[in-house]
Amino acid sequence: MRAHSDQRVSVRNAIIVACSRIDCRRSIQHLTRPRPPFRSYSDSVTRQTLIFDADDTLWENNVYFERAFEEFCEYLAHSRLSPPEVRAVLDEIEIVNRELHGYGALNFGRNLSQCYERLCERRIGPDDRARVMAFAERILEQPVELIDGVAETLAELASRHDLMLFTKGTQDEQQMKVDASGLATHFSQIVIVREKNAASYSELVACRGLERKLTWMVGNSPRSDINPALEAGLGAVYVPHPRTWSLEHEEVRANGRLITVERLTDLRRHF
Repeated sequence: MRAHSDQRVSVRNAIIVACSRIDCRRSIQHLTRPRPPFRSYSDSVTRQTLIFDADDTLWENNVYFERAFEEFCEYLAHSRLSPPEVRAVLDEIEIVNRELHGYGALNFGRNLSQCYERLCERRIGPDDRARVMAFAERILEQPVELIDGVAETLAELASRHDLMLFTKGTQDEQQMKVDASGLATHFSQIVIVREKNAASYSELVACRGLERKLTWMVGNSPRSDINPALEAGLGAVYVPHPRTWSLEHEEVRANGRLITVERLTDLRRHF
């Protein structure tokens, strides 16, 4: 299912905004919306807060980065290193740069450029740098492709629970995807941060006045969605995605309220 497939984003309009803290007063345009009416299917249903990740939980994301990396490897054409070996070099660069610059397609382009400069076996010219950046810039031009059943599931859950969106990345890039997805109306609050860790979850709880025992984080990333939410005392719903970014992989630490489902549509059986 594709949402707003005709919408294209010009990379020239993508402005990188560093946001290292949750701003309770401002987050982004869609931060606060009226709560939808609560229509309980049963007197035993307790209204809870379900916090959703965005990329690779609600819509496809990493697949576009993987395609850009494949194009990069073909252009690099290294004489000795295989794509997995090139990927290992890029991972080293990304681990350092995510602390400095955060995430998003344009930062990925910066990482590809550094990788190219490190591994290129020929003289590098301006056209080379522009070509490498173009691999990442095209990510911003991709349509937002919702994962099957997401829109219907959110609509149903919003009828009996409070839904929030909590995603990391550059504000403008994430905002453009939220707008293109058509899902914003399902969320009472949308928050974009630079990094998702136990501290940011605890700050979100304090900032929004959430009750931990009635709050769940739903996502595909053990590193950013599941483990830090559990550490912060929230419940977590793990929805594995076959193409989750390798740097988001961790062993899931089941040290709290944890549910694992095969697909997001299964949430309707639990909430």
